Amino acid sequence: MMLNRTMDSFHFGFLLNLTDSQLATLAGLFDHPDPIDVSVLGGRTAATAAQLDGIGPVIIKHYRRGGLLRYFIKDRYLNFGKTRSQREFELLDIVGALGINIPQPIAYAHRGRILYRAWLVTREIHQPLSLARLSLQDEKKASTTMASVIEQISLLIQNDILHVDLHPGNVVVDVREQVYLLDFDKGRVYHGSRQNLKDRYLARWQRAVNKHGLPEMLTDILQAGLS
Repeated sequence: MMLNRTMDSFHFGFLLNLTDSQLATLAGLFDHPDPIDVSVLGGRTAATAAQLDGIGPVIIKHYRRGGLLRYFIKDRYLNFGKTRSQREFELLDIVGALGINIPQPIAYAHRGRILYRAWLVTREIHQPLSLARLSLQDEKKASTTMASVIEQISLLIQNDILHVDLHPGNVVVDVREQVYLLDFDKGRVYHGSRQNLKDRYLARWQRAVNKHGLPEMLTDILQAGLS
C-alpha cells in the first residue's frame, strides 16, 4: 500500500515505511544534485548518490527539462495530477513485479503546487556499467550480455510496457553481470500491437547505436533475438 507524507513542504510517496529521519535526510539532498554519469549516451538527468540509514546506498534522480524550455525552466513542471516522479515510481513497481530487472524504487517526492520540482529515489545498483560503454571496452562480452538484454526487453513487450527511451545507455550490467533497465520516465502501458511495440524498441535502439558510433552487433543481435 502506498504511503504518503509531507515534510518541510516536500510531498513524499513510498511503499517501504520510511522514518522521519530518513525522509529528512532525503529532503536535505534534493537541492544538491551531483553530476553522476548515469549513461555514456549523456542525457539531461542529474543524480545524487547517498547512504540512507536502514536502506543502504541509494540514487536520487533529479528531473530536468529538455528542448528549448530547459533554457527558461530547467527543473519545474506544471502540475496536472500525478507528478513525473510518481508516475515513474508506480511504473517501476509494476515492472519489477513482472520480473523485469530495474532499480528498486524506494520513494518519490515533489515540491510545489502549480509548478513543481520532482525527485525519484531508487536502490543503488552496485558498480553499474552501461551496455554502451561495455560494448566499446569489450565487444565480445557485450555480445554475450545481449542474451539477458533480449530476455528483459521481451518481457516488456509481452507485458505491453513501453519504455520510451530504451537504448544501450539505459541498460546497465552490475558486478554480478546482472542486467538492469533504467529510466522509465514517461513510460506507460502500450495499447498498440506488440509488433508495433517491438518495432518502436528496435528503431529507438538503432538510432542510438548509429548516432553514438556503437558496435552494429548490438542492433543485429537484438533484432535477431526479438524476431
